[in-house]
Amino acid sequence: MAKQAQPISPVKNFFAGGFGGVCLVFVGHPLDTIKVRLQTQPKPQPGQAPLYSGTFDCFRKTLVGEGVRGLYRGMAAPIIGVTPMFAVCFFGFGLGKRLQQRKPDDVLTYPQLFAAGMLSGVFTTVIMAPGERIKCLLQIQAATGETKYSGSLDCAKQLYREAGIRGVYKGTVLTLMRDVPASGMYFMTYEWLKNILTPEGKSVSDLSVPRILFAGGLAGIFNWAVAIPPDVLKSRFQTAPAGKYPNGFRDVLRELIREEGVASLYKGFTAVMIRAFPANAACFLGFEVAMKFLNWIAPGL
Repeated sequence: MAKQAQPISPVKNFFAGGFGGVCLVFVGHPLDTIKVRLQTQPKPQPGQAPLYSGTFDCFRKTLVGEGVRGLYRGMAAPIIGVTPMFAVCFFGFGLGKRLQQRKPDDVLTYPQLFAAGMLSGVFTTVIMAPGERIKCLLQIQAATGETKYSGSLDCAKQLYREAGIRGVYKGTVLTLMRDVPASGMYFMTYEWLKNILTPEGKSVSDLSVPRILFAGGLAGIFNWAVAIPPDVLKSRFQTAPAGKYPNGFRDVLRELIREEGVASLYKGFTAVMIRAFPANAACFLGFEVAMKFLNWIAPGL
């Protein structure tokens, strides 16, 4: 395993992670909209065609019916939440690594990196759960033809008015079930690929931009390979009417498998995988660029 370039700084991870998250949203939000619409489209009546036949059909209908703005529907919520969310995510990963080191120059094993990544998933849920709830509701709103919410803030106010803080945080357990193992896979894969791609005798900090993009993009694919089934359950649960699933995700899981089969747990798979590589490549490149800048202006932080 290649040696880490310098002591781990959770504080630098915090700021660099925030910038990386902003890069991810701008690149990946259009396909995230497609993913959510595919995951939450109603089951067609007998003899009727589904609302969307697949990823490209959903993309075409959204673009024709709503224009480019339709692909960025609900982006305000993740943009507002993504900077602190990814800041906390990368901070949690840095802290998880730091907690497992006995000495600042200790090189962590891959299981230790996986554990540090899982800690980051726990950290982000507090911010992620309400942001995901609002984003999903706004993304499906245009497809249903209704206009219940005028924007992210209005959506948050109505959710709080209707059900209090529990309404805003609906789907928190499923967010944890998605993000804890997926974040472990995400960061472990990225560190593993960086080590593999680092030339002999070089430091990981000297990795070229194309190699960073490749490592970050592939890490995103590994992350979503783990995250898709709980993400489908989360999207369904968070956009369902109040009281539809009294037993939580177990009711969602039973209904999906009974009515649409196990394959329904991978709805939106194509959209997710098309999005995963460029969005996460942009995220990690933004993180690495920001980290180099922070190391330059504040080497002792």
